Amino acid sequence: MAELRRRWPSLRRALSVRGGEWFFAVVGLPIAALGGAYAVVVVYAGALLSLTVLGLPFVVAALLGARGLGALHRRLVGRLLGERVEAPTRLPRPPGLLARGRTVLTDPVAWRVLLYLVLRLPLGVLGFAAAVALPLGCGWLTGFPLWVRVVEPSARPPGPLVVVSVVSGLLLLLSVPAAVRALSGVNRRLARLLLGPARSQGRVRELEAARATLLADSTDRFRRLERDLHDGTQARLVGLAISLSLADDALSSPTPDLGRLRVLVDRARAQTDDTITELRGLTRGIHPVALDDGLDEALPGLAATSPVPVTVRLDLREEPDPAIARAVYFCAAELLTNIAKHSGARTVGLAATAADGRIRLTVDDDGRGGAVLGAGTGLTGLAERLAAVDGALRVSSPRGGPTVVTAELPARLH
Repeated sequence: MAELRRRWPSLRRALSVRGGEWFFAVVGLPIAALGGAYAVVVVYAGALLSLTVLGLPFVVAALLGARGLGALHRRLVGRLLGERVEAPTRLPRPPGLLARGRTVLTDPVAWRVLLYLVLRLPLGVLGFAAAVALPLGCGWLTGFPLWVRVVEPSARPPGPLVVVSVVSGLLLLLSVPAAVRALSGVNRRLARLLLGPARSQGRVRELEAARATLLADSTDRFRRLERDLHDGTQARLVGLAISLSLADDALSSPTPDLGRLRVLVDRARAQTDDTITELRGLTRGIHPVALDDGLDEALPGLAATSPVPVTVRLDLREEPDPAIARAVYFCAAELLTNIAKHSGARTVGLAATAADGRIRLTVDDDGRGGAVLGAGTGLTGLAERLAAVDGALRVSSPRGGPTVVTAELPARLH
């Protein structure tokens, strides 16, 4: 009894079905039949009319209608199955009827919707069978002795046949929820695969988002640079000019005070050194001077500045494009900074390889772990900046460590 109570939640989940899934299976058959008929008519009639003047206009109108049906099915899948499918981008509207017709005819989204409608028909039949026909069959098998008595009151079915019928009906009844859930899962995957944006459109969206992030980041960097130059470097240069002016006044006097003159010259020299140091720090964020000698020289130099000991392993057989090298350098700098600030690590490993047109940067540490890619963290911004150059960031950081962050980028920008 205790074992049954312990397993009851899992058994309950196994025997339960969401109301939306059941409703989708029941009403899905007529909708799937209409959609499948639409797709077959479009293909068949389009092929027949292709030799006439009406062929292309018919196919164009049918493909526009397919887009509308795709939106309807996305809403159904979202409302009933809880699967949110991202809507594809709208069709561009180039000037001219011929150009617009060509755009519709080459629209991958509409053709994928037609394929979805064709595949949805057998799934609709199976779903209706699982949600309606199978329970009815279970009821008939379970009530087999009763049906025999109703049809022929004097007849008695054989005992073994009654047992087999009732047991089979109960077993089939227990399998109904699993069948409905399995078909719902197939419908979700099919909708994700065929009703969302085409892969090329999804890639365009990713690149547009990455470009917007990169532009915003660059704008923010330049604003900070302008503010630092105005508030810091400019003030130092003004102080330097004042010190030199006072030194000039001291030299112009009939009896120069050599002690005061030396103080002013020493102050001017210190201000010059501070200004040069500040300018180097500002320009390092635009283009690191260390990259002038290549990544194989820049990364060890960067690791040498880390407060946590870093072991560097390089295998750079190819020299990447300057933009890629800059992205790798700043990625390594950001990761080493995060490790020093947040990880509590004692040792860090930095490895970079470049071969076969790809460059991979791996930074691992023995810290406390728990780094997460997402939720507005610095790693998310780093991943977005890498995506702007067609790169990707992967993070493995279980609680307690170790943490391994891998960045992969193309060695060349096409």
